[in-house]
Amino acid sequence: MKLFDVYPLFDVNIVKGKGCKVWDDKGQEYLDLYGGHAVISIGHSHPHYIKKVTEQLSAIGFYSNSVINKLQVELAERLGKASGYDDYQLFLINSGAEANENALKLASFHNGRTRVLSCEKAFHGRTSLAVEVTNNPKIIAPINDNGHVTYLPLNDLTAWEAELSKGDVCAVILECIQGVGGIQLATKEFAQGLAAACKKYGTVLICDEIQCGYGRSGKFFAHQWLDIRPDIITVAKGIANGFPMGGVLIAPEFVPVYGQLGTTFGGNHLACAAALAVLDVFEEENLVDNAHQTGEYLICRLKELQASAPHIKDIRGKGLMIGIDLDIPHKDVRLPLIYQEHCFTGCAGTNILRLLPPLCLTKADADEFINRFERTLRIEN
Repeated sequence: MKLFDVYPLFDVNIVKGKGCKVWDDKGQEYLDLYGGHAVISIGHSHPHYIKKVTEQLSAIGFYSNSVINKLQVELAERLGKASGYDDYQLFLINSGAEANENALKLASFHNGRTRVLSCEKAFHGRTSLAVEVTNNPKIIAPINDNGHVTYLPLNDLTAWEAELSKGDVCAVILECIQGVGGIQLATKEFAQGLAAACKKYGTVLICDEIQCGYGRSGKFFAHQWLDIRPDIITVAKGIANGFPMGGVLIAPEFVPVYGQLGTTFGGNHLACAAALAVLDVFEEENLVDNAHQTGEYLICRLKELQASAPHIKDIRGKGLMIGIDLDIPHKDVRLPLIYQEHCFTGCAGTNILRLLPPLCLTKADADEFINRFERTLRIEN
C-alpha cells in the first residue's frame, strides 16, 4: 500500500525540533517560521511539555468519556481564566474542523435555523459543515454543497446587516484574522457592528480562533483586539502544541442536551495533559505577551525591509500571524528560503508568504529571518 497523494511535499524529512528550529535527517538545521501550520505554540520539544505528556502516558493515556476525567475539568477551569471566559462551557474534540462542525450544530440546535453567513476567502475546515462555510469551490464536494451558506466580503458591514435583517440566519462564522485568506484583518467597526446585528436578530456569532487564537495575535484571542464577545469560540492548532485536540467554548445560555454532541477521542487524558502543559508554559514564559512584542518587532523590521528590498508590496498581521504580500509568486521566494536559506514559512493564495512561528520566537530569531529573507529577495531580483 502507498499513501494517498494529497499533499505536494518538499523534499525534506524533518526528524527533530527544539524551540523555533528543526533538523532534517541529514543534520541540516532550519529556522521555523511556519510552526507546523500555526500548531507549535510553545516551541518544539519543550522539556516541560515532554515531562507532562510522558508522566501522563506512564499513568493512563486514554479512557472513554463515560467516566470522570478530572484533567478535563482542570483544563476547562484554567482555559477559562487564561482567556477571560471563565463563565463559558468547554466541549473538547480532536481538530479545528470538528470544532467548527460542532459550533455550527450547536447554533442550529439553539435557534432552529439553517442559514449561515461566512466570509469571502474564509477557511474553516474540510469536513461536512466546515467545508461548506469555506469559500473555496475546489474543495467543496457536491455532497457538501447544500445551499446553507452566503459568502460576504470581510469588513462590508452594510452587506452583512442586510442579510441578517432577513431574520433567518442561524449563525455568522468569522475569522477575525483570515489565515488562508491572506492575513486579512477585521476592523473594530465591522466586528462590533456585526456583533450588535447578530444580537438584534437572534443570530449566533461564532469566532473561529483555530489559527488566529491561542495567543498568536498577542492577545489570547484575536477577537479581543476588537472588543467583542462571541457566543461560541472554536480553538485547535496551538491548544496542545501538536497533539491532536480542538475545543468549543460555549456561552452560558446554551444548555447541553445529552446525545446531541459526542466524541470518542476528544479530551482524552494525553490530550489534556498536553494542553495543560501548554498553559503552564504560556504562564511561566509569558508567551502571549511575547507574541505581541516580538510580532510588533518583526512587522517593524519587515516594513523597514519593504522600503529597500524588491518584491514586497504589503505587510499585514497581528502578533506572530503575519502576511507578506509579494509582487511575484510566493513559490519563487518560499522554495529558495527552504532549500538555500533553510527557513520554513507558510503561504496563502499565489503571492503571500505567511509567518506562523512558535510563540517563543525571539527578536534574535526575527533578525535571522530578516537576513535570510533579504538575501532571497536580492537573489530573486
